[in-house]
Amino acid sequence: MTIRVMLVDDQVLLRTGFRMVLAAQPDMDVVAEAGDGAEAIEALRSTPVDVVLMDVRMPKLDGVEATRRICAEPDAPKVIILTTFDLDEYAFSGLKAGASGFMLKDVPPGELLGAIRSVHSGDAVVAPSTTRRLLDRFSPMLPSPGGPPQHKELERLTDREREVMLLVAQGLSNGEIAARLVLSEATVKTHVGRILTKLNLRDRVQVVVLAYETGLVRAGGGAA
Repeated sequence: MTIRVMLVDDQVLLRTGFRMVLAAQPDMDVVAEAGDGAEAIEALRSTPVDVVLMDVRMPKLDGVEATRRICAEPDAPKVIILTTFDLDEYAFSGLKAGASGFMLKDVPPGELLGAIRSVHSGDAVVAPSTTRRLLDRFSPMLPSPGGPPQHKELERLTDREREVMLLVAQGLSNGEIAARLVLSEATVKTHVGRILTKLNLRDRVQVVVLAYETGLVRAGGGAA
């Protein structure tokens, strides 16, 4: 199955470089390009896309707002934020907007290709532990919970699912969660899948973001 990719960056030279790398792959096809977020949204109306490589600093409409609008649509493509600096505010905002991960623009070609394939298969590019460090740094930008979590869907979680969610939010892998709770990895994976479904989240990264926003996890990674 060919992965349909859109490149969104205001630098033509950078898009050309990415296109050359992707064009050499038998399972990838660059089906659209855009120089800013507004062009990207317009192109998506007529071109089916699986994965969007999204720059953040662009004229007219930046990548964060474009990501927010794209991810709000039904059957939206997965978005990978491209950033110049590791753990910057744009990566933080992009994850909150619904991106499945972020990567540095100077990422080695092999890692970029692996990220595209991972996101297309339903995984997140950024490990929850990296997301946690990102949110720890920028947690002052999050709204204050002001009491118990207000996300009503959290009430639908069982005690075990809530327990698993807290450990995901603290950056633990399925294997680590399984060891902590004395469960099989398959069981943990099932719990994570149910959490994503009940909370209408795209991936584990969004679980971490929600845990911070609702106050389930405080800066530093500890449970509230």
